[in-house]
Amino acid sequence: METAISGRIALSPNHVFSSTKPGDKHSLYKGPCTNRGIVMSMSAMCQGKGGGLLERPTIEKATPGRESEFDLRKSRKTAPPYRVILHNDNYNKREYVVQVLMKVIPAMTLDNAVNIMQEAHYNGLAVVIICAQVDAEEHCMQLRGNGLLSSIEPASGGC
Repeated sequence: METAISGRIALSPNHVFSSTKPGDKHSLYKGPCTNRGIVMSMSAMCQGKGGGLLERPTIEKATPGRESEFDLRKSRKTAPPYRVILHNDNYNKREYVVQVLMKVIPAMTLDNAVNIMQEAHYNGLAVVIICAQVDAEEHCMQLRGNGLLSSIEPASGGC
């Protein structure tokens, strides 16, 4: 029986992937090589370096009670987006609505605030921002706290 390979495997175009002699004790593969592309690319990478090493992949174990970065990104992506909607009212002046939008919504520019205010004025409502549900609820409450009529709804079709 041949010795088991552990930890690292030495790569050499003449030693490890030699398939010219089936059953040769120095070859890892028994039988004819069907995919020479891998052998050629591996031997091309090893030229001039005296061979190379393949290292066994390390498996990171998650600490109990702690989510991995992959799980956090996955949960952020699967949270459905929500729209914050501004409704037209006959009580607030246009300038005030623009000021409140710029104060409540982070990174809201003057031009965007004016466009949102005008759309709500002419169409009856306007989408202020599309974001996560928690943020949408917070923005909606802040707009209402400043005297503006607003609501949230699920954003079908994504961001």
